[in-house]
Amino acid sequence: MTILVTGGAGYIGSHTCIELVKAGYDIVVVDNFVNSCMEAVNRIRRLCGVEFPFEEIDLTDYSATDGLFDKYKIDAVIHFAGLKAVGESVTMPIEYYRNNLNSTLSLLSAMKKHDVKNFIFSSSATVYGAEAPVPYNEATPVSRITSSPYGNTKLMIEYILKDTAKAISGFNAVLLRYFNPVGAHESGEIGEDPTGIPNNLMPYVARVAVGKLDMVHIFGNDYDTPDGTCLRDYIHVVDLAKGHVAALQKIKENCGVFVCNLGTGKGTSVLEMVKAFSKSCGKDLPYEFTARRAGDLPAFWADPSFAEKELGWKAEKGIQEMCDDVWRWQSKNPDGYRS
Repeated sequence: MTILVTGGAGYIGSHTCIELVKAGYDIVVVDNFVNSCMEAVNRIRRLCGVEFPFEEIDLTDYSATDGLFDKYKIDAVIHFAGLKAVGESVTMPIEYYRNNLNSTLSLLSAMKKHDVKNFIFSSSATVYGAEAPVPYNEATPVSRITSSPYGNTKLMIEYILKDTAKAISGFNAVLLRYFNPVGAHESGEIGEDPTGIPNNLMPYVARVAVGKLDMVHIFGNDYDTPDGTCLRDYIHVVDLAKGHVAALQKIKENCGVFVCNLGTGKGTSVLEMVKAFSKSCGKDLPYEFTARRAGDLPAFWADPSFAEKELGWKAEKGIQEMCDDVWRWQSKNPDGYRS
């Protein structure tokens, strides 16, 4: 079975490629290097011991996307490609809508033409919206509109996939709503390496730890949470990657539209994560509280019981292991893949 992995050089995609190869799948990897680089692909190949095919393609280009399906016999698509920073999406909504929606539509059009009917989508817990009670489970209604343009693109793509499944007989769409991926591969060879100043907590903290940034800025300490900082369900990226492999087994059952949370079921505060990372790197990291950030919700975490029941999947790695693995990656690669 050959899997097309879009955004496969990115953070979650790269770790998923490794787990797919370990599980015996053939992969074709696509990326346009907006938030990644070729060195990531080289390292995935070394870790896998497989010279899988790679194509540098912008999925918003339909002709190039269609050409992928002419060139390779694809059985299923795992779609990671897209812009993904909540805060950035608030200031760049047009770019987020154009990139995330057009790339998905281009991909689905090519799939329809080539009769490829299996699609796993990298969705997000943000589709549940600001008013949803925690913990989020799959029966929780999605929001009419989410707290950010990023979240809105995830929600819109979910609707597109549901409508596609209604229109195309035998189309399977697995919507994996995951929470806050952190961590890195245990080898320290691949990890999260955003371009510019990181928008997400963990790579920012890691860069403070290696002296690339002065201090951690925690957005808001007046939320209605135990320590005033936001609560998130942090999940190790390797656990998350294994969830996608489990989803492929679900597709083999001709599941139709299948929605599933991938999380740990535990909320951890931003301040707790900073302190856990301080333990990993062996020094107290400087931090300061700043104003709340647009688009951030006070607290959310998953009810992961459905994933365990339906996929046989469960997150295994804890917060300290997540921080230890990120520190190994960042200390080994202080400049990321450019090291």
